[in-house]
Amino acid sequence: EVQLVESGGGLVQPGGSLRLSCAPSGIIPGHYVIGWFRQAPGKEREGVSCISRSDGDTWYADSMKGRFTISSDNAKKLVYLQMNSLKPEDTAVYYCAAGGCPGWVPYYGMDYWGKGILVTVSA
Repeated sequence: EVQLVESGGGLVQPGGSLRLSCAPSGIIPGHYVIGWFRQAPGKEREGVSCISRSDGDTWYADSMKGRFTISSDNAKKLVYLQMNSLKPEDTAVYYCAAGGCPGWVPYYGMDYWGKGILVTVSA
């Protein structure tokens, strides 16, 4: 059974930083990408970033470029999302998922999802 478990969320002040971690387990096809998504209150879920497990290629949504960094630790089998210069509008539930990448074509969606973790940016 594939599971993705997020950790590292919480409350942070505007301008602060957080690092989210995603711990995938189970058998995930080698060509699957690990991605981060988020859903803010009253808004649709949106893609944040993704990383290829085969070649380390990355993608970021425009509003995250320069502030967020996705990385992977293959030895620990973890995927990280370093979030800097956080803004109140970054407040959302952040999800880790495995499948395609919304920034790459073709995109067929994600097959596996974590339960999500809340990030609140507030003074």
